[in-house]
Amino acid sequence: MIQNPSMDEIRDILNRAKRIAVVGLSNNPERTSYQIAKAMQDAGYEIIPVNPMVDEVLGVKAVKSLKEIEGHVDIVNIFRRSEFLPDIAEEFLQIDADVFWAQQGIIHEEVYERLKKEGVPVIMDRCIKVMHALVKAS
Repeated sequence: MIQNPSMDEIRDILNRAKRIAVVGLSNNPERTSYQIAKAMQDAGYEIIPVNPMVDEVLGVKAVKSLKEIEGHVDIVNIFRRSEFLPDIAEEFLQIDADVFWAQQGIIHEEVYERLKKEGVPVIMDRCIKVMHALVKAS
């Protein structure tokens, strides 16, 4: 069963984080991924678009995969369907990243269990923008 971190833990994660890799980030301003990534960018986070289908999003050059990112990533925020999480999790484990965060509606219990065994903080089925607003308001 998936158990997300407490609000205090999520507050700590968001307060420590500076760089967020957004997997599945669209360059279409109508898409939820774009709107949420823009809100997080506006809140002061560095956004790294991860999408092989686009060249640039929000003024930032996109990368094709997590493995192309240079340097440390604080949060990998995922906007892909649940069936893609196993492959994303494998790539996540190969890079220097702290937190695996699947957006609202995205859940994969096997991936959750695998990453928890590796000691990775995992958040699933939660919107990063909503959580950011909640912890900033509290």
